[in-house]
Amino acid sequence: MPRQPVHRSSLALLGRRAFVVSAIVLAAGCAQSPPQQQQAQSEGAAEAVRVMTSGGFAEAHQRLAPEFSRANGMVVETVLGSSMGSSPTSIPNRLEKGEIADVVILARTSLDQLAAQGYVKQGSQIDLVRSAIGLSVKKGAPVPDISTEEKFKHVLLNAKSIAYSASASGTYFETTMLKKLGIHDQVMPKSRKIVTERVGTIVARGEAEIGLQQVSELLPIQGTTFVGKIPESVQQYTFFSAGVARTSTNARGLEALLKYYTSPEARKTIEDTGLEPVATPR
Repeated sequence: MPRQPVHRSSLALLGRRAFVVSAIVLAAGCAQSPPQQQQAQSEGAAEAVRVMTSGGFAEAHQRLAPEFSRANGMVVETVLGSSMGSSPTSIPNRLEKGEIADVVILARTSLDQLAAQGYVKQGSQIDLVRSAIGLSVKKGAPVPDISTEEKFKHVLLNAKSIAYSASASGTYFETTMLKKLGIHDQVMPKSRKIVTERVGTIVARGEAEIGLQQVSELLPIQGTTFVGKIPESVQQYTFFSAGVARTSTNARGLEALLKYYTSPEARKTIEDTGLEPVATPR
């Protein structure tokens, strides 16, 4: 019986859980000798494509990876982390500590910084998607009207508590957006930066009245209601991009994965997670 491709995933950020689903190698007629099994397992391990991705592209990746494995017969290993920040699980900190990856997917500005530092191969960066900032509330709570800048401003002023991301959207929220709206001093004291969890998780537990983060990170969280994108006049889009890690040893695998992730076949899956594909098919 031929070896079947299996998707392996190690989650290090969401809910602080980590797991690995091992690749399974089946011998023809279940008759392989132990040395043959070891050789097959070794070959299977060599085929694994190791991906580090931040939360903005995480949902799309976790849906695409099994599709890629079925189409290409390659195992995908995944590690999640934030694009930036001081958390030990952030991608920059992981790479600095020497963790190995083939492909790194995160906010373009952070990816370019990693390239400048030598953790990502310079010139390998490609933009995959564009992501908007959205707003969510706890399921069952009144759904606020954020259809205009003025209404959005009042929602922020009236909210008792606000949770925002420690990554790109959160940096924009605390350094630029609130100042643009003229409410920085009123809103920041009741706002909480979320470092180790998804913002939606905090909202679902009732620890914040509203949450602001990338749409693709808010949509998957159960126990919340996604209100919508924030108004275009104060919106900031983040490009999530892929680059080749300096530690990569699987050139064939990473090329195949990036070709699939930028293909027309992957477009609908990406759009279903709240992202806008921008990559030119490879």
